[in-house]
This record gives sequence, C-alpha cells and structure tokens, in this order.
Amino acid sequence: MAKIKVKKVKSAINRTQNQKRTLEALGLKKIGQVVEHEDTPNILGMIKKVNHLVSVEAN
Repeated sequence: MAKIKVKKVKSAINRTQNQKRTLEALGLKKIGQVVEHEDTPNILGMIKKVNHLVSVEAN
C-alpha cells in the first residue's frame, strides 16, 4: 500500500465533537503537524470527514 502524508492546516475550534475525534484518531493535535498513514479505505474515510481541516500529500 502507498503512504500518504496528512497535515493539519486549520484549528478544530468550533467544530463538531465527531470531527475533533477524527483528528485525534489520525494523530493530529497541533496545526502544522504532519503524520504519515497507509492509504487504506479507513484512513481515506477519516480524511474525507475532515478534508476542510487538513491537506493531503501522496508519497
């Protein structure tokens, strides 16, 4: 599987609890933080839920 880099670019303030928990599940806490994940359907679904808060880069 391919790897993708996910970067948090916006704050989770005034977002729903579901979106905040999704960011935590992705391992994103601070703005500017980058994490690397496998390109699985579960991860892609989580990214789709918070795509307005993160940026994605393929390796």
